[in-house]
Amino acid sequence: MKDTREKILHTALTLFNRQGLPRVTLRAIAKEMGISQGNLNYHYKKRDEIIEALYFQLVARIDMEMEKSAGEESPLEQLFEIMNRIMDSFYEYRFFLLDFVHIMRENGTIRQHYGKLSQKREKQFKLIFAGLVHGGLMRDASFAGEHRLLYKRFQILADFWMASAEAVEKTIDRDTVAAYAQLIAGELYPYLTNKGKEEFHRLFSLSR
Repeated sequence: MKDTREKILHTALTLFNRQGLPRVTLRAIAKEMGISQGNLNYHYKKRDEIIEALYFQLVARIDMEMEKSAGEESPLEQLFEIMNRIMDSFYEYRFFLLDFVHIMRENGTIRQHYGKLSQKREKQFKLIFAGLVHGGLMRDASFAGEHRLLYKRFQILADFWMASAEAVEKTIDRDTVAAYAQLIAGELYPYLTNKGKEEFHRLFSLSR
């Protein structure tokens, strides 16, 4: 039973990524798998249940990737690693970013969880910023809440870069992901000290 549920999620993810959320029905998922819709409905009664399961897979994956970067020696390298891994995860679940607004409007469970998740991510990134300041790589905030606003810009770019890439680029592939990861990382540059900028250039050149 577990294998069937996993196959359903894998198939749905493939179709959502390939065709977009609005075009993929439960019937289409069942047909792709070669099973009856009744069999699929035994495991997932509604398409929203599949979307939620994939969303929580994505959240768990990003949680895991952020923990992997906790041991990096340089706080700036840690941040770059986190951003690259998050972007890779978003690419694997790209339908979610491409249909972000639709999902948030239609699925209350995801919308509510995302609100709490945003608060958690903000705290995590504030700790990273504090590490950068402590290491002499990033300047202190010039006014109350400045670093929070920086995080919010990271969040907005992370949530909507895929829509921009879809509109501008012919295809979205790993090279596209890497390019946009560097674009988002550049948002940090004005906040870095001279020491931080030197480290930024070193890491940027290594990632090209």
